[in-house]
Amino acid sequence: MFTLSIRLPQEPYTTQIMASSQEQVQDIRASLIEFPYTFQYTCFHLEYKEERINDYVELSEVPGIGPDSELTLVEDPYTEKDARLHFIRIRELIGASGDRTDTIYGIQAGVSLHDSVALSDATQAIANYDFEGPGSVRTLLAPSEDSSPKTLKSISLSPWNPPPYNLRSKGHLLYLQLTTNEGEQYQITSHVSGFYVNKCTNSKFDPSPRQAPKAFSSHSLLNLISSLSPSFEASFSALQELGSKKDALATFQLTHSIPASPWIVPPPSAANMNHQSDIARSQESFLISGAESADTLRDWNEELQSTRELPKELVQDRVFRERLTAKLYAEYNEAATRGAVLVARGEVPPLNPTEGRDAQIFVYNNVFYSFGADGVGTFGPEGGDEAARVATGKDVVGVKAVNQLDIQGLFTPGTVIADYLGKRIVAQSIVPGIFKQREPGENQIDYGGAEGRDVIADNETFVPVFEQLSKHMRVKKHPVWDKQGKRHVLEGSIETKGLLGTDGRKYALDLYRITPLDVSWLEQYWSEPPKEGEGESKDKDKDYPHRMAVLRPELVEAYGRVKLRKFLNSELSKRPSEAGEGEKQGEEEMNGESASQAKPESESDEAGRKADETTPPKTVDIGGFQFALNPDVFCGHEPQTDEEKEEWSKDEEEVRAACKYLSSEVIPRFIQDLREGDIGFPLDGQSLSNLLHKRGINIRYLGVITTQVDTKEPRLQPLRRLAIQEMISRGFKHVANRYLRHLPHVFATSCVAHLLNCLLGAALNPKPTAETDASLKDLYSDTDFSFEKATPASLREELAGQVRIRFRYDLGEDWIQPIQQLPLLREVSLRLGLQLEAKDYVFSKEISGSGSDTASVSSDTTPVPTTVNGQANGTSKKNKKKKNRSPNRVSSPAAASPATFRPDDVLNIVPVVKESSPRSMLAEEALEAGRISIAQDQKDLGQELLLESLSLHEQVYGVLHPEVARVYSQLAQLYYNLEEKNAAVELAHKATIVCERTLGVDHHETLLSFLNLGLFEHAIGNTKLALSYVRHALDLWKLLYGPKHPDSVTTINNAAVMLQSLKLYKESRIWFEACLTISEEVSGRQSIGTATLLFQLSQALVLDHDWHAAVNRMREAYNIFNNTLGASHANTKEAETWLTQLTQNAVNEAKRLQAQKDLLTRKGTGRGKIPLTNKVGLGAARPQPPVGQTPAQMAGREAEPKMDTRSIEELLRYIEGDSGKKPTTPKKRPANPKRRAQKA
Repeated sequence: MFTLSIRLPQEPYTTQIMASSQEQVQDIRASLIEFPYTFQYTCFHLEYKEERINDYVELSEVPGIGPDSELTLVEDPYTEKDARLHFIRIRELIGASGDRTDTIYGIQAGVSLHDSVALSDATQAIANYDFEGPGSVRTLLAPSEDSSPKTLKSISLSPWNPPPYNLRSKGHLLYLQLTTNEGEQYQITSHVSGFYVNKCTNSKFDPSPRQAPKAFSSHSLLNLISSLSPSFEASFSALQELGSKKDALATFQLTHSIPASPWIVPPPSAANMNHQSDIARSQESFLISGAESADTLRDWNEELQSTRELPKELVQDRVFRERLTAKLYAEYNEAATRGAVLVARGEVPPLNPTEGRDAQIFVYNNVFYSFGADGVGTFGPEGGDEAARVATGKDVVGVKAVNQLDIQGLFTPGTVIADYLGKRIVAQSIVPGIFKQREPGENQIDYGGAEGRDVIADNETFVPVFEQLSKHMRVKKHPVWDKQGKRHVLEGSIETKGLLGTDGRKYALDLYRITPLDVSWLEQYWSEPPKEGEGESKDKDKDYPHRMAVLRPELVEAYGRVKLRKFLNSELSKRPSEAGEGEKQGEEEMNGESASQAKPESESDEAGRKADETTPPKTVDIGGFQFALNPDVFCGHEPQTDEEKEEWSKDEEEVRAACKYLSSEVIPRFIQDLREGDIGFPLDGQSLSNLLHKRGINIRYLGVITTQVDTKEPRLQPLRRLAIQEMISRGFKHVANRYLRHLPHVFATSCVAHLLNCLLGAALNPKPTAETDASLKDLYSDTDFSFEKATPASLREELAGQVRIRFRYDLGEDWIQPIQQLPLLREVSLRLGLQLEAKDYVFSKEISGSGSDTASVSSDTTPVPTTVNGQANGTSKKNKKKKNRSPNRVSSPAAASPATFRPDDVLNIVPVVKESSPRSMLAEEALEAGRISIAQDQKDLGQELLLESLSLHEQVYGVLHPEVARVYSQLAQLYYNLEEKNAAVELAHKATIVCERTLGVDHHETLLSFLNLGLFEHAIGNTKLALSYVRHALDLWKLLYGPKHPDSVTTINNAAVMLQSLKLYKESRIWFEACLTISEEVSGRQSIGTATLLFQLSQALVLDHDWHAAVNRMREAYNIFNNTLGASHANTKEAETWLTQLTQNAVNEAKRLQAQKDLLTRKGTGRGKIPLTNKVGLGAARPQPPVGQTPAQMAGREAEPKMDTRSIEELLRYIEGDSGKKPTTPKKRPANPKRRAQKA
């Protein structure tokens, strides 16, 4: 990094910027337009020594440039596109752009609550926190802000646009009109040379410049406005000052990812949600894409594939290639999603209007669209529409995997799936030649199944690239047979197709079955659908909806590692001297299996790709090890010869063994790891799904997992509850999609509100009625309004049926009673893309009649305040928080027309998107190398590599991207472990904001970011700020899961220790009590974790001068340690020492406390604090481990919980603050210089 000077054409005439030799010149340009003194420049180039610099070269390629070099900013003449973009930029800069209605971003997309949380005062709220109270949707709302200063009354395009032919040839580009705050109206000409005030009026056209003294002109529109309006400078400065109070990351525009749309948003009546008059809003389409829309018509496929063909030999080449790839995929994903929304709403005409609705195809903006349904009967034997929907989802996963492998010469179409209004729309870039009519006798496909299994193509030119693909995917080269019985040898699944495009590229299509079928599941729960005319339904025990049940790639990799271990043990067993070593190594690897599967996704994929390269003991050659599975077994193929039948039988046995490994090894080990608390517990349905997928477990096994969980085992009850909630939310999604699929979008909100009332509002109104506009129904006479007939009973029956056939789990009769409404409402909203109005939804008559503001209380338990010695720990502060929140509309009516949800409560529906963009391998390699170096105690090299990885992530993805948020979070934890706490705090702040904006304000990774940010802030002394973050995280926790999550023990314990450091001993004691209560529920009264918390609580009681309770708690801790660990264990001995000393000194200490109290009255508080240590297992403040990851993995070392080694006398001295005198003796002691300095 070095400093560059930039010479400017206007004040301040020079500025400086930090740059890296690896940065491109366009990065310098992008930075300049964000600086306060240079953001008026948008149309310019940079020169060095009077030579123009290409925007797309790196600084290192510019001859002579280095530290303290001076570049010159030279203003360029405008083109019409430059003028349009400059106008958009200035409108946004001066706050004149107003609100927008976007088709895919939704309301408050990309919002961040980080700054508002930091401004809140959490000390009082922490002291009176309600641990068992329900969550509140208002946690997800930013407090209302003061209105922004108005810089202009209006600015827009003039009605005189576009310029006539004769003036266009003289350099006229656009005509603008603006009205200043003083009420003066000006007409402005945008010229190639800049902007000037012209002589036009509303009725007279004369775009020539005004004469002096009213002649105003400037190259920048911002400078021109400043010269026209006397009040502009002051209001613009006030606007900038308001923006500077926010973190820069909270205001940057997202360019490389679609911003997260929250499921709870302010009502339309809120101050920051008012829809304002702005004529330029309707002009933005022209401003962005021009009159001919030429700027938006792009050949997406050619751009994507050309990028893959860029060179990648040098590091600079890889950076440029990956950066361009990330940018292109982000732009394509956005364009494809916008088109998918229009297709779903019926705004795009089909190419084949005579076909059925599900068979129709569309082309919009050079993207090909189709529905994720079996419109032409391709998937009839596999399950019809259900199979087609699943296949499209798995195809995206397959395309993403192939893109990640980056095989030379193999290409995939850009693929995006958007679930919107009950429809699944598949968007693909148009592969050249895919619609080409082949000659008679030629297949439409060049490799794989051309017409199912009947016709098979095997173009030899595809063998090399498919061979590489199969090697990485663990796919075995195998024969298949067509309907004539002819044998064809394929490198991949018969369903994976190869197409030779007219551009000469080899494309891989239909990647939805790159792994074998889960034959164990299908044989148990699937049967062929009855043929037409037979009229028989499926057997109830074998009615799984489709045959697309395949094994996950993660499971295939895990099973491959098991096979490798067996191979190593087999090889070593042949050598007697090394047999013991081989068994030991295999045992160690088996023990590490769960840890390896619990790695973050990037690490898991990396480990999977390098499984072949795993290096066993030096004396073993693994060249002979081979492992691959045949994905086409159990698919109806019939081998012809005995040799083929024997080989096919072996392939079937191998697949069966992999399926057995899933059910007998992976799933029980997953449950065992959660039972023992070895990994972070899932926080919500999404984190549970991610954790299952990383372990190689399909979501369809949720019912199996729930059944295997012992209902009497307290530690696993949260898993059971989360799994049932996830099955219900997924089942409801399928039910809602059935009603929404062919429903006009104007009735979508009515349908959703009615279905939510049937699911969650039946306790308030057991017979809800759908609210639909009768006048609109007459316009759609052929529409199926069957959703109106749904009742709570029918919906629950249908929902229970969906859970039974999809997850093989029986919910029982009264399954609705134990669920928590808010977490389930959140899950359902996220799955359907709902944006609901933020208000207190009434779920039952009891809550409605009580008049309580917090109407969203869960129905399973009545909230009971945590008590300490018989006294309540305080009430919640919801009424106080309401004063700082956005105003709400009328809450759900309870008396006049009882209904929990109304159509007006569903403010918007956004698409739920799945895409196939690859990750940056270069950045991940640098990150992994940095981790390894630090683990090997090469800290300097490790930190250098980590910073290099961070720089690469930011260069490739931009700053606002989920992958960048994850690397920020990982680096923050690494720096924290390296005692670089200030750097950890800075990175943790960035991670939190980027998580909020790209993943969601209540995403489980956002919650973990807030928890770790709180811990890091406390580590540098900002304890009050840390408590604000912790409180916000706990509020989020209630929305995601509800109270008493197993991992919240760590968080509440950390907060209790933080309160101790603030000398809030009574409040700290309350939090330790709450922590103990949760531990007893989720881990059991006699667990080691509970004993450790009892030990810590006893210390807190000593600080609070409750000696009697301290003795009782220490006695309980001692008994548990003694019974569980034995009398000789260090923890037991330490607890015994504390218990003995506490008991012996109880009476004497009571007298000392009285003397101490008198002393405190004279001197002020002199009590000390218990410092944060890592000695007490559960009580030590430490970063919250990610879901599915152990604390040791997160820290990069083994965690060894130890008991606190302080004696009772040491703690008592600490309580007294090591002050100059003991209160019980007049003998003088040397004064403490540290305390003397504190007094001074």
